[in-house]
Amino acid sequence: MGINHEKKEIIILGVDPGTQITGFGVIKAKSSLIPLDFGCIKPPAKMSLEKRYQVIHEAIQHLIQTHRPDAISVETQFVYKNVQSAIKLGMARGMILLAAAQSNVPIFEYAPKKAKLAVVGTGSASKQQVQKMVQSLLCLPTPPKPEDAADALALAICHAHSYKNSVYQGIL
Repeated sequence: MGINHEKKEIIILGVDPGTQITGFGVIKAKSSLIPLDFGCIKPPAKMSLEKRYQVIHEAIQHLIQTHRPDAISVETQFVYKNVQSAIKLGMARGMILLAAAQSNVPIFEYAPKKAKLAVVGTGSASKQQVQKMVQSLLCLPTPPKPEDAADALALAICHAHSYKNSVYQGIL
């Protein structure tokens, strides 16, 4: 018996968390990357913070129910100079982690630099470079907008590359 080199098709939900705008991107990965859905979750600005978290949680639950992802790729939190901003972002990430846990979907975390490296080839790529490369890799007619959606797609692509490498190395 040899190693089965038949790769499983996987669906990946990438999420770029934020309290004002949470980007999402769903791709199918096998021999190529196919975009299924992308956009942003934008709770109303005048809404209380706890209600914004509820909107994020419910929207992620809906995306999970709609697309049935095999994995969720989320941006890791980096330390802000503003502690309150870091706490708010951490809470938004918590809503995503909770939705994933409730649906038994494995979560994978990637630093922004790692996602940029996977998509553009450099961890210091600009937002516009990420948008253009995501457009190219997914054969989209225009760059994904807003930037948060492009970042979420980049996170999904980053996980697809990691998954592909682990399959080839026999880890999965």
